[in-house]
Amino acid sequence: MSVFAEQVRAYLQDKEMDKLKELLNQQELHQLLELFFEFEGTDNLDEMLVLFRLLNKDLSLAVFEQLSVDLQEKLIYSFTDEKSIELVLGMEPDDRARLMDELPAKVAKKLLNKLTPEERGKTSILLGYAPRTAGRIMTPEYVSLKAEMTAEEALEKIRRERKSAETVYVLYVTDANRKLLGVLSLGELVSAAKSARIGDIMTETIAKVDTDTDQEDVARLLQDRDLLAVPVVDRENRLVGIVTVDDAIDVLEEETTDDIFDKVGLTNLTSQETGRSQRLVTGSTWEVWKVRIPFLIITLIGGMLAGAVIDAYEETLEAVAAVAIFIPVIMDMGGNVGTQSSTIFTRAFVLGHINVKRFGSHFLREVKIGFSMGVIMGIAAGIIATLWQQDPNFGLAVGVSLALTMTIATSMGFLVPFVLVRMGFDQAAGSDPFITTIKDVTGLFIYFTSVSIFLGHLL
Repeated sequence: MSVFAEQVRAYLQDKEMDKLKELLNQQELHQLLELFFEFEGTDNLDEMLVLFRLLNKDLSLAVFEQLSVDLQEKLIYSFTDEKSIELVLGMEPDDRARLMDELPAKVAKKLLNKLTPEERGKTSILLGYAPRTAGRIMTPEYVSLKAEMTAEEALEKIRRERKSAETVYVLYVTDANRKLLGVLSLGELVSAAKSARIGDIMTETIAKVDTDTDQEDVARLLQDRDLLAVPVVDRENRLVGIVTVDDAIDVLEEETTDDIFDKVGLTNLTSQETGRSQRLVTGSTWEVWKVRIPFLIITLIGGMLAGAVIDAYEETLEAVAAVAIFIPVIMDMGGNVGTQSSTIFTRAFVLGHINVKRFGSHFLREVKIGFSMGVIMGIAAGIIATLWQQDPNFGLAVGVSLALTMTIATSMGFLVPFVLVRMGFDQAAGSDPFITTIKDVTGLFIYFTSVSIFLGHLL
């Protein structure tokens, strides 16, 4: 947790609200966002509500607009009606429409009815367009000019409307029927003579999109042409809104994530994992039991099997007591490398770095890496065991066992979560129990077999 977050939490615990309010309202927006992201990770909604109420109106709105839709929804439910309406009213129409999409119909309708007629109209227009289209992500808040205006008149209009516009750096020219005629930048307008006509300084060649254009195509257009905004027109070429570059960035992040999940066959992984995580963190005890206990039973059975392996080699342990010294080394090294491998697999799988169709090659690569690390660690452990026990055969038994155990653990760390995900099970709760069970049983068997082979003369 950051120093700022710790200071905030200390003020909260000591109930020093005046100091906390002063501290919060002195921070930059990015610092407040980092604070809320940290608090969101702890899922402490009550504390976040207190922080919101201590922020001044402008800061609370700026923070709220940048939060995830899931957290926005939770906060809306928790706020009083007055506070909810204040925040929703202050949002940009496109951001507001995105939030309304996620809220239950009754809640969305209630909030819409509380908005002013003008704001309700702007939001309702956006909600009338198909999801994931330019019409849904556009904002109707822009500055439009007329061709017959002078540069001086245009600048005066910008001064009047700049606070309500999404951007004033790109300006669009329309006729009396709102049909799009041209575009010019604020820089071009400022550089023009006061008496210059807008129609003479505008550019008639315009990059534009329709209201039903896919949102990803809109974002790619902004990215490819390095634009700050792109106009959105209806079928009659009437200007109805604009999509700005910040909206495009959000779309590209969302679409890229969806594409990655789709490529690896995990289209629904996000919603599945979100639901599972929420059940494990906030669900009832019974719900947690249902997910976690079955895998713990597997671990218990595995522990019993490992005990049976030790029992089968009881005579070996009695004959050479030093054999027991290296059991924790074999078990711990196998466990660590197996956890490493499963973590690497899960992250790479979700990010699309692993192609399902080529999983075999990814798996073989991990086996090779596991074997190479096992050989390095095996040699090191073997040398230590030899010097410790003054017996090269002891070193061989420990070294070979460690190399093979680490190879198997690494392989299972990659294979087990892949199989669980493909079968629809919760790999977060299930991977380690399976890996631990397999690693313990096979590791012990390999170790005692190696001892029997290399130290047979002592038994």
